[in-house]
Order: sequence, then structure tokens, then C-alpha cells
Amino acid sequence: MPIDDEQGFTKAAYRIVFGTVMKTVTIAFTGGGSAGHVFPAFPVIDRLRGRGFNIIWIGSHRGMERDLVCGIGTKYFAVPSGKFRRYFSFRNFVDLFCIAIGFFASLRVLRREKPIALFSKGGFVSVPPVAAAAMLRIRVFTHDSDINPGLATRLNIKLGARALVAHRRSLVYLPISARRSAVVLGNPVREVLLNGKPEEGRRFAGLLRSDKRPLILVLGGSLGAREINKLVTNSLDRLLQIAAIVHQTGSGTPTCQDSRGYRSQPFFFEELPGLLAAAQLAIARCGAGSLWELAATKTPAVFIPLREATRGDQILNAALAEEVGMSITLEAGADSDRLEEIVMELLSNPAKLAKMSDATSAFSSRQAAEKIVEMLVENK
Repeated sequence: MPIDDEQGFTKAAYRIVFGTVMKTVTIAFTGGGSAGHVFPAFPVIDRLRGRGFNIIWIGSHRGMERDLVCGIGTKYFAVPSGKFRRYFSFRNFVDLFCIAIGFFASLRVLRREKPIALFSKGGFVSVPPVAAAAMLRIRVFTHDSDINPGLATRLNIKLGARALVAHRRSLVYLPISARRSAVVLGNPVREVLLNGKPEEGRRFAGLLRSDKRPLILVLGGSLGAREINKLVTNSLDRLLQIAAIVHQTGSGTPTCQDSRGYRSQPFFFEELPGLLAAAQLAIARCGAGSLWELAATKTPAVFIPLREATRGDQILNAALAEEVGMSITLEAGADSDRLEEIVMELLSNPAKLAKMSDATSAFSSRQAAEKIVEMLVENK
């Protein structure tokens, strides 16, 4: 394990001074394709920077990860990438060529930057850097946020990456050979989300102090926002009689007219901590990021998992969340009347909401980022 001095800095992260030459230890990250393959790495990066490490990120040329990673001041290297499809497509042949180019590009980056470890958050862009790191005998860790790890994570494990999983139930989906060394540690959650102030969230919603309506937070997200938006907007008139609503609609979706007690915009950023602190109930998809962020902020939820064009990961996430008691899952094919029924029943039963809030502790993972840091900097 790393040895810390009285200032709490890991010796492996020290800037070693030889005359006038200074060297900073580097740790590499990779992942992308969706926010869920990026955001959970940020708490890890924050802690590593606090210990003096240099951070680089290897991602795709056009993925959303580029803007997100560059937005926190991290050095970004773009490499070609391709998608692995479970069905026949001529695009598979083109993508195999892109993956091969991405592998050699990753080799070049890793040889130049010389990281002591590579941390992968999954997504298809992560496979070439993981393969390159394995060839260079760099220690590799691959973390998957979903209950059922994705295909890229499985490939990374076969390439030699050590598996880090979100929940003990994830172990059954891993290759038998990987289970013994796998580590169950939950999902890292951005620290800023844990420090929200309820009054700021209610103020953003346009609520006066005299307005005692509970607040519903709707998270349409980036994938499959259309169905959630349709269900909520069809229920809006009735729901606003008993609650205030703040609505993340996702990009490319028209927002409804704001009014006192209702506010919508494509995405919430700096407002999100306050909204999570203020919300009595959330309505959301059940991607792993949403699940663990709602659990970390003790927010009960109605989950509407994305069912089409996926491998079923959101369905598994929602089933586990409902099993432990922190949420209710809207059935497949349910309409806005059913959503209204569930929401009204919950908001009229504060004891039930309190019990659901307590049940979020089943997904507690506030130490996940620190545990990952310790593994990355461990001398081997």
C-alpha cells in the first residue's frame, strides 16, 4: 500500500527532483461514448490531483467525453475507435480497422507519457488503450457502473484488466477466472452532488418560501429522453396541483413553458446539487450514473428504464433498486395515468418516501473513489 507523509501526499506521487529536473508521476484514464463512461472517473481524478499526480485521458475524436474531460483541465489524447456489434454488419470490418489504428495510436501515447497505471471507465473507445497498456505491462483496472458489465468491459478483462464492479451481483456476469481478483466497490459519485442546499434547489424551481409543495426532479437524460418527456408532459396539469417540477428534457427536445412550480431545460449542471438536495422524488431513466447519484443523495425514485436498443442493463439496475426498496419501476407500456397514480400515491405517503430514502443506503459507495485511488497508486 502507498506510504503517506505527514501532509498526506503519497510518496509515489512526489515530484522527484534531480538538480533542476522534475518528474511527475502520471496515471492514464480512458472511456467514453456516454456521460456514464466519464463522470464516475472525475472524483478519482480530483483525489489523484490532490496527491500531486499528472492525469491524461485517452478518448475518441468525436465522443462527448472530449468536451467533458477537457472541461476539467485534463490533458486529452484522441485516438481512432470502433464499435463492437453483436450482429453482422459491414461496418464491423471498417471498425476493426479503426480499432487497430487506435491500438497503435494508444501505444504511442502510453510510451511517451509513461503512466504507472491505466483506469478504464468502459465504452468501446477504451479497448485499444487497454490492449496497448497490457502489451506494455502497465497495470490496468476496468470499472463498470452497471449491474451487468458491458461488452467493452468484458473484452478489457480478457485483455488482462482487473475488474472493479459496482455491486456484488455483478460478479455472476464476469468470467469465472476474473471473479477472484474482482473488487466490489460501488460507483464513485461527484463530491459536489453531495453538498447541495435544498433552498437553492427550490429557488431554482421558482418556489416562494410560502409554497410548501414537494419538489419532483425529472431527469430525462441523454438517451431515451423522449418517452420520459411524453409521460411527464401528459401528466403535467395534474401533477402540478400537488407538486412543483423541475424537468431535464435532454438535448434536441422542446421544453414546456416555464411557470411558477415548473421549470425545464435541456440539462442541469451547477443547479443539480441543489435540486437533488431539495427533491422529495425523482423520475428518471435507470442508467448506473442516475441510480448511484440518486442513492448517494438519498432521493427516492420512480424509474422508467430504457428498454429498446439496449442490452437490458437499465432493466437490471431498476430491478435491483426496486428490490432493495429505494424505487418503484414503471411497467413496460404503462401510460401517463399510471405514472400519475404512482407519484400521487408516494407523495401522499411521507412515511413511505422516508423508508425509500433510507433504503438508498444499499447503494452507498462514498469511499469508492478513494479505494480506486489506493489501487492505482499501489506499488507492485
